[in-house]
Amino acid sequence: MSALRNYLNKIKPNFQKGGKLHAFESVFDGFESFLYVPNTTAKSGASIHDSIDSKRIMSFVVIALIPALLFGMYNVGYQNFKAAGTLDAASFIEVFGFGFLAVLPKLLVSYIVGLGIEFAWAQWKHEEIQEGYLVSGIIIPLIIPISTPLWMLALACAFAVIFCKEIFGGTGMNIFNVAVGARMFLFFSYPLAMSGDKVWVAKDAIFGLGNTLPDGFTAATPLGQLAQGSMPSASLCDSIIGFIPGCIGETSVIAIAIGAIILLWTGIASWKTMGSVFAGGIVMALIFQALGMTPIAWYEHIVLGGFCFGAVFMATDPVTSARTEKGKYFYGFLIGAIAVIVRVMNPGYPEGMMLAIFFGNMFAPLIDYCVVQGNISRRAKRAIK
Repeated sequence: MSALRNYLNKIKPNFQKGGKLHAFESVFDGFESFLYVPNTTAKSGASIHDSIDSKRIMSFVVIALIPALLFGMYNVGYQNFKAAGTLDAASFIEVFGFGFLAVLPKLLVSYIVGLGIEFAWAQWKHEEIQEGYLVSGIIIPLIIPISTPLWMLALACAFAVIFCKEIFGGTGMNIFNVAVGARMFLFFSYPLAMSGDKVWVAKDAIFGLGNTLPDGFTAATPLGQLAQGSMPSASLCDSIIGFIPGCIGETSVIAIAIGAIILLWTGIASWKTMGSVFAGGIVMALIFQALGMTPIAWYEHIVLGGFCFGAVFMATDPVTSARTEKGKYFYGFLIGAIAVIVRVMNPGYPEGMMLAIFFGNMFAPLIDYCVVQGNISRRAKRAIK
């Protein structure tokens, strides 16, 4: 590591003012601050009391996402081999290798397009490169079907970075979660590529791995089956483990739970927000179950679709969620409740988590405002007494 540090120190003058590569100063600064904690300190008004900056926080979130990513890769291969009837004869390496090759291009496109725009924006504005896309770049591919064309993914990433973040001032200033913005863009712009029965299983072999399936092959998600009026064919065990059709990183409750433990243990995610999302979903699911409006149990609503993934990795986004401690309870409960309401009341949109987070982001400032004003009112009354 010392050799790398020495090399960076050697070339750094070229990127500073007066250097021949001064135009790319923000690019160099971005890479340097990603590799090493900055050794400069604030002279006044400092509010940071340790060396864990936002880049380190983003890195921890990426680590927490790795279990869902790895299982998603395996499940992509699992669904392909299962559909072809060759799963029993396939090895773990073949199944995972196919899924890895299918998912990798989506990760590359997400990061190339998103970070490319971030770099270009920073150069244009003469600002340092912001680190928020480190997390969004991996979440976006995990919340889309495996058959999503790369050009659609590229458009969604560009839209999300520009219109959901940069126009608001960049990382820390955005109102809506960037990954939610990408998902909403894809769903409402290209609904046939994001829903239905033909988008959840990879159909083409890759470099000799996997199986080529018929063009007309279909495989519905459990929530899709519910929307069509039939009961889910997957068992509860498969739904928890993740061996079901769905978005790449959203199927395994176990993998998501590992990520949740990491986020809570490191203190990056708020347990109040995360727990309230589950509470809101459970309460609404119990109400609909008692009214006979949903044919599945309350716990099935929690383990199916993107509910767990959204609750753990997206509702807890510290930028777009409620920031007051009491407000986090209302914010999380609202998201969980809306997700189940959308699922049950609108059969045309069986997966309601992304829409719920979008509305949660929209109401978060109002929730915080009401909580703060309530505190001010109570203190004013106490002062009068």
